[in-house]
Amino acid sequence: MDETTSIDAAGIQQLLSVLPHRYPFLLIDKVVKIRGDEFGVGIKNVTVNEPQFTGHFPGNPIMPGVLMVEGMAQTGGVLALLAQGGKASKAVFFMTIDKVKFRKPVIPGDVVEYHMTKTAKKRNIWFYRGEAFVEGKLVAEAELSAMLADL
Repeated sequence: MDETTSIDAAGIQQLLSVLPHRYPFLLIDKVVKIRGDEFGVGIKNVTVNEPQFTGHFPGNPIMPGVLMVEGMAQTGGVLALLAQGGKASKAVFFMTIDKVKFRKPVIPGDVVEYHMTKTAKKRNIWFYRGEAFVEGKLVAEAELSAMLADL
């Protein structure tokens, strides 16, 4: 992405224009603090009316860890897609998940920040380190990679 088209945030309409995900599987609400494909922060407002909470767990709703990892992946995907001009002709394919750790439960009412930092890029594959925070506390972390491909 060149200097004239760089952006520093992406709201829901821009997410919907670059990601194929839709409710209930769009797991980020916006991306803020974007620095090209190098770094960005995805935001997820966790609400009790989300479908996963009917079964995970009734009476004690906890955000499934796998959905937090997917939120990290979607944030990284947005960074990579926007760096390529945000074209709808590209698809993001999740490739690897490594070194995943869950540190603290995430519950309805929490605002999760997915901090994604690019660690490498090889051809059409992006590698990110993700850290999820709630109120400044680390709740999850993972290393992820994804490939961009033409549709």
